[in-house]
Order: sequence, then C-alpha cells, then structure tokens
Amino acid sequence: MKLSEFKFKIPKNLISEYPADPRSSAKMMVLDKKTGELEDKKVSDLLDLMKRGDCIVLNETKVFPAKFQGYKEKTNAEIEVMLLRELNKEDKIWDVLVEPARKVRIGNKIYFDDGKFYCEVIDNTTNRGRTVRFSYNGDLFNEIERIGKMPLPDYISRPAEPEDKERYQSVYSSDKFIASIAPPSAGLFLTQEMLDALQEKGVRIAKVVMNIGLGIFEEVEVEDITKHRMYSEYFEITRENAEIINKSLKAKKNVYAIGTSVVRALENSVLTTGTVKPNKGWTDKYIYPNYEFKIATAMLTTFHPSATPSILCSCAFCNNDIALLMKIYKRAIKNEYNFHVFGDAFLMK
Repeated sequence: MKLSEFKFKIPKNLISEYPADPRSSAKMMVLDKKTGELEDKKVSDLLDLMKRGDCIVLNETKVFPAKFQGYKEKTNAEIEVMLLRELNKEDKIWDVLVEPARKVRIGNKIYFDDGKFYCEVIDNTTNRGRTVRFSYNGDLFNEIERIGKMPLPDYISRPAEPEDKERYQSVYSSDKFIASIAPPSAGLFLTQEMLDALQEKGVRIAKVVMNIGLGIFEEVEVEDITKHRMYSEYFEITRENAEIINKSLKAKKNVYAIGTSVVRALENSVLTTGTVKPNKGWTDKYIYPNYEFKIATAMLTTFHPSATPSILCSCAFCNNDIALLMKIYKRAIKNEYNFHVFGDAFLMK
C-alpha cells in the first residue's frame, strides 16, 4: 500500500473543538470485522456490547501542560516551546519543539514567566526540534503545572483554555505517569460511571502505560509506508495487568484495546503462546498494513487525520482492507461524525 491511498480531506466543520458532554454520548460507528456490517451507535452502548469475562485495556498515561510561551533574549521575539521528553532529570535537559523554528539557533536563550527562568538551546534535532537545558532550580514540573498550557493539536483552531486540563485527559489517567503530550484519544470517551458499570457486569479492567510523544502529531511523509520510522515512546505492562489480560485470552473472551497506543503496547509484549508478558522500556513499534494482531480482538479508536501512523494502525486492524476503511471514513463524513481527538468513536470488533 502507498501513502497516497491514505490521504483525504475532512470538512472543517467536522473537526471538533470540544468533546461531547457527557463523553459517553459521542456517536460510535461499529464495524463487525467478520461480516463487514456497520452500525451507528453511541459510546454508552459499549455497556451492552461487552460481555462478562471480556477485558478492556486502558492506557493510564497522563498529559502534562507542555506548551510554554516565552521570548528570546535580546530580540524579545515570541517563541512557543513544547516540551516533548525529559532526557536528563538532574541536568534538566529536554527534547522540545520550537515555533517559529527559524528564529531559534544553538546558543539562544528563551525566557519564561517574566524572565524568572530560561532554557538554552544546546542542539538541533529536526526542523522544529531542539535539545535545551533549563535554568530552573527546583522541580521544573511545578512550573510546568503553573504556567504551561495543554498542547492541543494544530487542527484545533481555538487557544488552550484552563478547562482543557480536564478535557484533554482521560478520567483514569495516573499521576504516576505524567509524561504525555497528548491523551490516548479513545480514552476520552469513557466516564468513571461507565467503567464502574463494566466492572459490575464482570468485565475485567487492565491498565498499561504508553507515554504519547511526538509521533502522535507526525504525518507519514514517505510514499512507501514501510519506510516510516516512529518516535520512541516509553511503555510499561505490569505482571498484574498482564495476568488480567491473559485470563480473558485463555477463556477465549474479547480483549478491547482502548486506542492505538494500547494496541502498540500489547503488540510489543507478545509471548509465543499468544499471551501478554510483563514488559517495559522504549519502543518505536510501528503498525501498518499488512499486520496480524496477536492480542487485541477489538479496538476503540477515533477518526484520525489522514496520512498518520494512527490511521495506518486502524487500517491494519480493519482487516488490512484499505478499501473498507475508506468506505467507513466516507460514511462517517456523510453521516456527519466528528473527527480527531475531540470527535466521535470508531469500534472494530
């Protein structure tokens, strides 16, 4: 398959600026992978679709307010800095993106919070990427929480609002894993009431971690999709959670992966027995057609931007059938489903 097959235009009026309220009221298109049948439902209908003994797997990573507005020394030019990944905690060295990148060179200092602290550029990584060292003494994350803004994607035209610290976060995110610049978007659909109801029904709940980094915003740029390389991200599956998932697999029950990040973590941790092993580390796992999934039997996701790793992963889960996936996306546009991170849901089972 070629990248050009995954390029399409989404009407601007279908790109949501805000999530559904309540989250579980979002529309959900459901694909039966065996028959190809499509149904229009609501996210709340997951309560009826999931059966006792099934397992739902959540990514409990937490988004931090990674966008800083600063100004460059001497010129006072406004510079936006988005933190990507802490490289060295002791020396406060980070990978970041800067905008406008043409104004930011090695040796430049960018000041924040009325000049109370700054970062110095020590290396170039990509066109917009830089490695920086922060001057702040103390816990930098305290400053991040105080003055940072949530890193909403560029296709959302409005500025970040204080309420986005809750909107742009799953209800089950953990303070132990504050390291993502985007949420597992499918997780935004789930309310605590839904999770409680699923547990009462006998659905097992497992949690993994996949910290979401730059890869979530990247487009694939090579026509040969096999040549794309993913940005490395940290993941973790504990023994306890692996055992929860394996109980459902061994009982031949369904495993519902909530988002492409969960699928990547699971597929990075497969034993030869077709079960999940406890695992952690950094991965650049890239899933694209034709891929044979070993763990998840169902996946809840969103309607993704074109030419992205996320839509390639969706295509692979959609029986590796690009024609079927494009038919689904055209149907979503016709039926006015909302797209992207604050949009509607797509379930393949």
